[in-house]
Amino acid sequence: MQSEISTREVLAQGLRQLKLDLPATTQDQMLAYVDLLAKWNRTYNLTAVRDPVQMVIRHLLDSLTVLPYIKGSRFIDVGTGAGLPGIPLALVLTDAEWVLLDSNGKKTRFVVQAVAESGLDNVVVANTRAEDYHPADLFDVVITRAFAALDVIVRDVAHLCRPGGRILAMKGKLSSQEAKCMAGIPAVTTIHSLEVPGLQEERHLVEIFI
Repeated sequence: MQSEISTREVLAQGLRQLKLDLPATTQDQMLAYVDLLAKWNRTYNLTAVRDPVQMVIRHLLDSLTVLPYIKGSRFIDVGTGAGLPGIPLALVLTDAEWVLLDSNGKKTRFVVQAVAESGLDNVVVANTRAEDYHPADLFDVVITRAFAALDVIVRDVAHLCRPGGRILAMKGKLSSQEAKCMAGIPAVTTIHSLEVPGLQEERHLVEIFI
C-alpha cells in the first residue's frame, strides 16, 4: 500500500510541475501500467528500473515532458521497448492514432497486454524493424527514446515521416559524438532541454524536420 501511495503522490507532484492537469482516470491508468510493468519486469527483464517510484519518474514523467512538442494526429514510437514513451503519451492524446513499434517480440508481447489492460483503442503494436516497416499512411511525428545514434535514427525512420513531418529523438546528455552526427544530418535540427520532475539528470529532445 505504501508503494501505491508514494507512486500516486510522485505522479501528482510531477504533473503539477509539468503543468499537466490530467483526469484522475488517466492517472489511474498510468499507475496501473507501472504496476503491470513492475510485475512483468520480475520475469522478463523489460527495464533496468526496478522501483515503481523510479518508474514513475524515469518512465512516466520522462515521457510526458515531450508533450508540448507532439503536434498532429498520427504518431509512431520507434523502439518502444516496454511502451515508452508511447503508452503514457497515448493515454493523454487519446484522439490521436499511435503505432508502437519494436523488433523485440518479448517486449511487444508486454506492450500488447499493457495496451489491452489500459483500454487504449487508439494504439496499434507492430513487431518489426523500423527499416522494414512501410505503412500505407505516414506519420506527423516519429518519436524515439534511447533508440540509436542520431544519424542511424534518421537513416532508419525518415521514410516513416510524411512530407513536413518531424523526428523527435529523446536523449540524455548529448555527447560530442552526437554533435558530430547532427552536423552531418541534412535537415533542420533543434535541440530542446527537458526537465524531468524528480530527476537530476540531463535530458534533451532533438527535433529533426524532414
